[in-house]
Formats: sequence, structure tokens, C-alpha cells
Amino acid sequence: MCGITGTSWTSRDKNISPDVLQRMTGVLAHRGPDDSGGYHSDVPGKSILFSGDPSFTGFQPLSDVGAALGHRRLSIIDLGTGHQPLANEDGTIWIVFNGEIYNYQELRKELIQQGHQFKTETDTEVIVHLYEEQGTACVERLRGMFAFAIWDERRQRLFMARDRLGQKPLFYREEAGRLSFASELKSLLQIPGADRTVDPHAIDLFLAYQYVPHPWSILKGYHKLPPAHRAVYEQGQLQIERYWTPPYQHPESQPQFQFQTKDQWSAALRETLTESVRIRMRSDVPLGAFLSGGIDSTIIAGLMQSMSDRPVHTFSIGFPVKQFDERSYAREAAKMLGTEHHEYVVEPAALEMLPRLAWHYDEPFADSSAIPTMYLSQVTRQEVTVSLSGDGGDELFAGYDRYRAVALSQWFDRLPGFARKMLTASIWQKLPASVEQKSFRRRVKRFLAGLSVPPERRYLKWVGIFDTERRHEMYAPGFREQLSHFDADQFLLDAYQLCPDRDFVTRTTATDVQTYLPCDILTKVDIASMAHSLECRSPFLDHRVAELAAAMPLKYKIHKGRGKQILTDTFSDLLPASIQTRKKMGFGVPLNHWFRNELKPLLFDVLLDQRAIDRQIFNPQAVEQLISEHLNRQWDHSARLWSLLVLELWFQTFLDPVSIPDHFPDPVLI
Repeated sequence: MCGITGTSWTSRDKNISPDVLQRMTGVLAHRGPDDSGGYHSDVPGKSILFSGDPSFTGFQPLSDVGAALGHRRLSIIDLGTGHQPLANEDGTIWIVFNGEIYNYQELRKELIQQGHQFKTETDTEVIVHLYEEQGTACVERLRGMFAFAIWDERRQRLFMARDRLGQKPLFYREEAGRLSFASELKSLLQIPGADRTVDPHAIDLFLAYQYVPHPWSILKGYHKLPPAHRAVYEQGQLQIERYWTPPYQHPESQPQFQFQTKDQWSAALRETLTESVRIRMRSDVPLGAFLSGGIDSTIIAGLMQSMSDRPVHTFSIGFPVKQFDERSYAREAAKMLGTEHHEYVVEPAALEMLPRLAWHYDEPFADSSAIPTMYLSQVTRQEVTVSLSGDGGDELFAGYDRYRAVALSQWFDRLPGFARKMLTASIWQKLPASVEQKSFRRRVKRFLAGLSVPPERRYLKWVGIFDTERRHEMYAPGFREQLSHFDADQFLLDAYQLCPDRDFVTRTTATDVQTYLPCDILTKVDIASMAHSLECRSPFLDHRVAELAAAMPLKYKIHKGRGKQILTDTFSDLLPASIQTRKKMGFGVPLNHWFRNELKPLLFDVLLDQRAIDRQIFNPQAVEQLISEHLNRQWDHSARLWSLLVLELWFQTFLDPVSIPDHFPDPVLI
């Protein structure tokens, strides 16, 4: 688990010096505190140690075509000899790698039989030799989470790839004569003259989804390599292609998952997920598990404990506000499974944490559960270096409540026209309802409001933050003109088209697997965990588990209105009865309460500050109205206000005079 960065150039004036490479690498130190190193094609010996290296003195660009690679390492496997960048036997192929390859031992044996010589025990070196054998197709043999870059000196090309489900990030910037890449956007901003022009389309996307989706970035000219994609930069040309798609559209393409009965599906699920957990327990450092007390994390912790000869360390945090506290369920699960449980009660210091969140997330990111994820990662890292999680279970096995709304809306679409017209009449929106966003009446009104639009856009209307109409009402006229005919919904609509022929609920889960999961959930976990040098592994995100879930009929996932039914039934021996039937809580924070109390001054001091107004993105009166409606309990705008707050603090962190927050508040343990 590491941070990677680098560049390849086809013009000598785009060459970067070793000291620039050191800055690009150094800003990623939190991702890899154990070691650092570099490669530079113009430096004698190629390999660079970033401390007192003589090659830093009097550097002069020599090559018209070349590359520089930087690496920060968090040591997990082969602690003594895993230094990167790492080369093949003759030093013609170099790699920087972030992630874990879980089938590396099996691949290593195969490569040794083919005559390759290994100098380390790392999974990194397996990728190098596999690339020698199979070229860019090597990525299709890898089972794990990864983002890596390989410089092939003989072919003078840079090869990059990202894992199938998007667990590890990879930003890049293409300009005339140079391609640069990094685990985090802030690393690319260390290159002299790096442009910081904001992309208005990215702001529109952020306000729609609460994140900036791939391949966009908040800054013009910068992009994210999408999950399951590989890229080759050669002779100044960048080619990007997809190498894997979750097989929702063609489940018959998975002959190993063609079953006739629920028992057969259940047996395959048990075997596949158990194997996924087993290979993720390979580690040379202490290992534990997040345990929220939900179905997914309890299953993972239970499978780990069944394979361990000693109690597995499990971790949970809770909050003083009851509706956000899951500790009792986690405690019950830990007792049943026999884990060594660590429990913390945290008073989130949101005001103190906000600047650090803005710095670490690089882009505006408005999923407020990043706060408890940060705290959970911090306390977990005090005991272990690797933690397994239950991420991915909801998307793969239809666990979110919103999938029930999707199923209900299909019934609506089959009604005669007069009935549909009656249910979507505006009069229903005028009826009183609780200010609480998750109240039953509020949910009914939100459900009915979405029925008037096509199913795909309806889903975004339900799960989005600002819908199109509200965003355009918020924008200042000049900013709205910059958007022209841009349609932020298209990101979601394109994902739906990858699976056009299954039932609509399955299509929606497939869309979440390709959008919400990598762009929100996995981004949140990667940044929060790496901010504390903690590696997070997610067994549900093994691509074999994902392929099984994609092929599985919906009737085994949702039964009598309950999602993840096959998970509950298959692993009932690991789940306390109360967890099998509990309502999903989510990992949230009391934003609604905060904005009417301790964060109330921040709404005025930040959102209505002259700096924010001068950016000419929003109509100040519209922002003021949003604040007023929330404070007067006319509406729960907490998610929208959080998005606006996060956006403005990002501006202040990266575009105003840049300063790195020098302190991350310790969790207040009660």
C-alpha cells in the first residue's frame, strides 16, 4: 500500500528534475511512511534515494524521451527488500505500484517455471515479470486492488493500469510532450507551472453526485483513469482502453456461475467469498477488521475468525447521538464470533477536521461519512496496519433501501396513464411533512416527485444532492452560461447503458457498482485509511465475487422486500439474530443538528464570505435562502449545505494561498 507518482516526456523541455520528483513524491508521505525512492532515466544508475543523493547536483536534462517515477511505501509484504521503484533483471523495465496482488504467490511459481529470476518476495516484482511475458495483457491475470505505472525503456513507453472495481486511485495529466500521473492530485500540482484552472463542468457534477466522477477532475486538463482501464503513453500518444466489465449484461459468459437452485448459488457464494477472505489475510504485519455490526462487516470478521487460531482484532466507533451509534450491534457480533474487540466513542470535531479533510481529499468530496471513516482509520491504525472491511456488499447484493423504491417504481410504470398522472400531481408536494429528510412522509413526497421523469433520471433525482433544476437556480448567471448544454446526468445514464437488458433493479445495482461504489465509497475509504497509513482490504470486491453477484438472479438478493437475503441465509451461522433482521443504519454524522448548533456560524462565515461571493459561482441570495430554510426548520438542507461548505473550503485550500494543515485533531474519546 503506497503512493506513486511520475511522468513520461517526449520533449526534452518537459523533462522534470529529481528535486521536482522528490516534491511530487514527498507530498504523498502519508500514503507510505516506511520508505521512499525514485527512478529517473537521465540519472546515472537510474535509481534515486531521496536523501543526500549526489545526482541532485547540477542536473541537466539529457533525453528527448524518458521517464521519472516516484514511490512512497507502506510495508506490508517482504518488509526488508520491497524497495521501489523496482526493475527487472536487466534494468530495462521499472515499476511503481500501489495496492496488493492477492494471487501473487501462484503467479510467482508460474513465472519461476518460465525462467524468471526473483530478487524479492514482493507482489510488485510479480507484475514486472508478468509484464515481460504478456505485455499490457498482464493486468488481466491480476487478482487484487492496484494502480501502477511501468516504464518500458526498450519500447520507450509508459503503461498504467487501475484495478477492476476502482479501489486504488490514479490521476493523470496529458499535455504537449508529457504525461504525468499520481495517486493523488496534489502530487501533480508540484510540477512547476501546473495549471489550477477549475472545470465548471466538474463543479456541476460534484453538486449532482457529491463527488467528481471519473474521468473528470476538479481541475481542467487533469483526469482520473477509470476503474478496469489500462493506458499506454507512447510516442506522445495516449491510448486508454477498458479491460474488464462486470458481466451483468451477459451472465451466461460466466460458465462457472450457472446454477439452477438457491442452494447452489449459496454454496458458490460461501466458497468464493471464503476464498476471497483467505487470500486477503496474507500479511507480514498485524491485521484486523472493521466491525460495524452490519451484515457485511460481520460476515467478513466471522470468516476471518474461522480461519484464525487466535482472536481477530475488530474495531468499531460510536457517537453520543443514539441514531448514529451502532456499537451495541458490533459488540454483540464480536461476542458471538469471539474476536478481540476494540470500541471507541468519538465526539467528532468537525470544525477542526474540515481543513484536513479538504487537504486529503484533493477534490471537493461531500460524503460526510468521511468524518467517522477518518476517525475509525485513526484508532484502528494504533493497533494494526491492515484492516479488512465489508465494502461492496450493498451494491453487489442489493442492500440499500433505495433499491426497494426502484422496484416499487417499476409497478408505477405499468399503471395506466390516468393513475400515473394522479400520483405525480403537484398537490402531493404541498402536503405538510416532517423537516427530517428520512421521515416517512418526506420519503413518500420525494418518491412521488421522482415518478414524473424517466426511470434512469428518476434514480439520480432520488439519490443526488442538488437536482438539475435546483442547481441552475443556485448558479450565478455567468457561471450557468459556462455550462452551456452540459448534462451531469449523462455519467449515470452511460453506466445504465452497460447493462440494458436485465431487470431495472439489477441495472441500478450494476450502475452503482460502476459509479457510486468507486467514486464515493472506495474513494472515501482509500483517502481516509491512507491518511493514517492504514491498508484497507475488501473481500467483497474480489472480481470473482463481483462476477458471481453480477450473474446471480435478483430474486435471490431481494426477497419479500429485504435486500442481501442470500448473504443473510448463506452466512446465518456467523450472524446474530438481531443483525439478520436489523434495519440498515449507515455510517453517518448528525449534520442536521450540527448546522443548527456548533457549525451554524460556519455557514455564514464561509458560504457568505466575500471570497465565496467573488468566485461568482452561486447567487448569494439563493445560498442565503438555503441556509434560512434549514435554520428555520422548513427543510433539511444539511447534505446540500455540507456540499457547498466542502466546495468553498476546497477553494480556500488549493486555489487561495495554499497551506497544508499542520494538525489532525486526535479523536475525542469519551
